[in-house]
Amino acid sequence: MEPREELQRQVSAVILQLRMRSPFFATLALFARILFSEAVPTAATDGRDVFINEQFWRKLKPRERLGIMAHEVLHAALLHVPRRGSREPLLWNIAADVVVNGMILALDGFALPDGHVRDKNLEHLSVEEIYHLLQSQLKDLPVLKFGDLLLPADGVGEDDTALSQYWRHALNQARAVQETVGQGTLPAGILRELTSLSPAQLDWRSYLWRFLVQTPTDFQGYDRRFIGQGLYLEALSGESVHVYVAVDTSGSIGQQEMSLFLSEVTGILNAYPHITASLYYVDAACSGPYPLSAADNLPQPVGGGGTDFRPFFDAVEKEQADLHPTLYIYLTDGYGTFPDQPPAQPVLWVLTPGGIAIDEVPFGEAVRLIP
Repeated sequence: MEPREELQRQVSAVILQLRMRSPFFATLALFARILFSEAVPTAATDGRDVFINEQFWRKLKPRERLGIMAHEVLHAALLHVPRRGSREPLLWNIAADVVVNGMILALDGFALPDGHVRDKNLEHLSVEEIYHLLQSQLKDLPVLKFGDLLLPADGVGEDDTALSQYWRHALNQARAVQETVGQGTLPAGILRELTSLSPAQLDWRSYLWRFLVQTPTDFQGYDRRFIGQGLYLEALSGESVHVYVAVDTSGSIGQQEMSLFLSEVTGILNAYPHITASLYYVDAACSGPYPLSAADNLPQPVGGGGTDFRPFFDAVEKEQADLHPTLYIYLTDGYGTFPDQPPAQPVLWVLTPGGIAIDEVPFGEAVRLIP
């Protein structure tokens, strides 16, 4: 048998083994071309095809071949190549490796070669969240000798929409096969990553409009078709809109998160110059209110203690006698004590990368703040 024929036979054998251990991975592998190439030092993907170095492949143990195949196919299927955008390539690759390796190594029968990247404290997050968190710890990053997320060979590649549709179809097929066969389980975290593949969420400040236009104060002449363009109405009818903004200043919020919060508060004021707003800094106690306008400088944050969300809602309830709030906005990581009863007004929780899961928020609506 010719050497290349033998390699292809080995790849087929690995896919058959995947079929026994994880129909989900096996089905995804059928959607990728597996090509042997000396142009990559180990293994890699350009988002559609998987490339494997022959010498690297021959040195792998059987369980490592399973792991490497699943690793590259997951990168492709979860669109880790086009999702990178303009982010720093190596740092994004590390973040993506944390996600896929966590999924793979949580399953029985899979292994990865020595030197693989893993962080059990981060692998439950999305790639975008991990990337953001890794930016603050550049000195302590794991070593990644070879990046395996490649630009397409021609530097352009196929249209991202077509690639997304291709892998969405593959993922749907893989999930259907997994459910039909009833053998094994979906990789841990796959549902979270599938959520990350949904159409890009509007900037959360634009998302805020959905709350504002549902209140008794409405916007005359506002054409809601323009919401996605970030356009807003210049005139209001009825009473003015007042928004209460809470910024989590507890000890779990680092300097990077605090800077992100304050820039978002400034963004609210610049995007919605017709609203009035009050700012509170909250850890286990509440400091404020600070009246806000686009022309004001933000006051120095106060806090550093534990996290309790109740003081903010209690303080606002006392202040409501003179103002008619439309919305509460709470910028936080979500780790803290929630009130037993939700307030009468709607609440929008803006959660940091690495914060609690959106479905863990007991009331209101939550969005993830991804820089």
